Amino acid sequence: MSLISVDCESDGPIPHKYSMVCFGAVIVEPTLSKTFYGQTRPISKEWIPDALAISGFTREEHLKFDDPLIVMQDFEKWIKANSVGRPVFTSDNPAYDWSFMNFYFHWFLGKNPFGFSARRIGDLYCGMVKDSYAKWKHLRVSPHNHHPVSDAKGNAEALLAMHKMGLKIPIK
Repeated sequence: MSLISVDCESDGPIPHKYSMVCFGAVIVEPTLSKTFYGQTRPISKEWIPDALAISGFTREEHLKFDDPLIVMQDFEKWIKANSVGRPVFTSDNPAYDWSFMNFYFHWFLGKNPFGFSARRIGDLYCGMVKDSYAKWKHLRVSPHNHHPVSDAKGNAEALLAMHKMGLKIPIK
């Protein structure tokens, strides 16, 4: 089993009506050297300028990004090549990140290599410290700057810190 930290940016709050702009992924292991970055052109004519602005891209730039089918195929290949056993999706906010990734995998590939579940980093930390309101983001080292690889890496760093604190997770 391999934990994969994933972060997405989009041009709106829900998949299909709006589009994923880009995403990053990191295998949770000590070097954090196995990363993936994908940029996907819009699948919808609708977009919210303030939402897109978070990614740092303009609509004109977004329109020139790669075909989502190719990006999702490449990501699936990367997951298979870099994970051991079943890949486990982890993120800061799976309700958001998972919804976009799950939709794009099913829409373009007809399946999701992560299956039908995800892990929320904050919930893992709250369970560890037995406090449902505990803050965990101080465990990140990389800047949270809305570049999805940097954000995914920071989240993976938090998981590695939790592992050092005693959380039993697969770290290879």
